[in-house]
Amino acid sequence: MIGTGAVAAHHLSAMSEHDDVEPVAAVDVDPERLNAFRRSGEYELRGYTDVDEMLSTESPDLVSVCTPPASHVELVTSSLRNGAWVWCEKPPCLSLASYEEMTAAQGTDGPYVSFVFQQRFGSGARHARELLATRELGTPLVAHCQTTWYRDSEYFAAPWRGKWETEGGGPAMGHGIHQLDLLLHLLGPWTEVRAMTGRLWHEVDTEDVSTALVRFESGAMATVVNSLLSPDEMSRIRLDCSEATVELTHLYGHRNEDWRYTPAPHVTDETRIERWRTPEHDEPSSHGAMLRELVAAMREGGRPPCDERDGRRILELVTALYKSAATGREVRSGEIGPDDPFHTVIHGGFPEKLTGNGETTRS
Repeated sequence: MIGTGAVAAHHLSAMSEHDDVEPVAAVDVDPERLNAFRRSGEYELRGYTDVDEMLSTESPDLVSVCTPPASHVELVTSSLRNGAWVWCEKPPCLSLASYEEMTAAQGTDGPYVSFVFQQRFGSGARHARELLATRELGTPLVAHCQTTWYRDSEYFAAPWRGKWETEGGGPAMGHGIHQLDLLLHLLGPWTEVRAMTGRLWHEVDTEDVSTALVRFESGAMATVVNSLLSPDEMSRIRLDCSEATVELTHLYGHRNEDWRYTPAPHVTDETRIERWRTPEHDEPSSHGAMLRELVAAMREGGRPPCDERDGRRILELVTALYKSAATGREVRSGEIGPDDPFHTVIHGGFPEKLTGNGETTRS
């Protein structure tokens, strides 16, 4: 495990759910934090302050990257080149150019990198995706994707938060990316985005709120809101289809009871409706649920869940959101190529256009 901050505890807990996963070592540049983490759990982890030393000494099968996003490219690349598969926290990295550099380190038949988007996993998301894929709910038409959270000034005291060069963006990049990924997982490829961003309250470099309209390949249209200004916190996805509405309301994780299915007036078959509302199992979304599929892929030699294709798709959408907000026009899927300034730096060199000319609205 590389990085022993707060999210590392979720990774370690996920590993404890699997008898065939043995955590062996942890790495952190802060010896005190490293030693506190090593003492916190049930495992006797060996400790390192140098990643290369850990890789050469331990030769791990899997490396869990739990560091701030600016370090992901170097850590993922080093791990892959040492023959380890990688389980990397979101967001994948800070730009599409860096992403391509990172994923190029994968082998033809592995090792691979898998990005942590645990909202996709669990029985509720799996059931909804199956119903959508089989057109049981009809044609997807209208969607809403909402990540309205609250963060105070203490949250931004961490020196890497709220800065383009270390966090890579505001709530669109670091917070709403989970719900956006789940939306893509349910609805499929996006084709066009129009967006607005702003810095309305927090004294940070990035935006603290964004809104967007997204069109999908299927023709469905979605509204997206990402906020760190919302005292009544909520994560929400709603899909209005021709046969039913499916709505997920939660905060940081969901289970079956958080999904609600409402039939259209013309749908009166109670057996069919009951089938929507009663998945066979009730497994919460979690790091553990994702890790199970990752380990299975490692054993089978197949591609992992949330692989480089999925990671690129969500990173491209977030980049397009920022480009649209900065340029004031729609951005289409596939248009941000190597010659585009937004390909190299996610704000395209125009951070002031994404934050309201650098002024907050504090009063």
